[in-house]
Amino acid sequence: MARLVKKEDRGPMEVKVGNESKWICMCGLSNNQPFCDGSHKKTADEQQGKIYRYNPDGTRTEIQ
Repeated sequence: MARLVKKEDRGPMEVKVGNESKWICMCGLSNNQPFCDGSHKKTADEQQGKIYRYNPDGTRTEIQ
């Protein structure tokens, strides 16, 4: 089964737990969901208004 989920954020969301920060993945690319693993850095050169598919091998395909 495959699922296409639209995500527009290019970085994580900080959540404070006591005095500690936790970073929640908002781009959908982290291999450590729901936590950020830095995978959002792959989105830095995405162009506004285009849609991309990130493949399991880490490559990106523009689909629109």
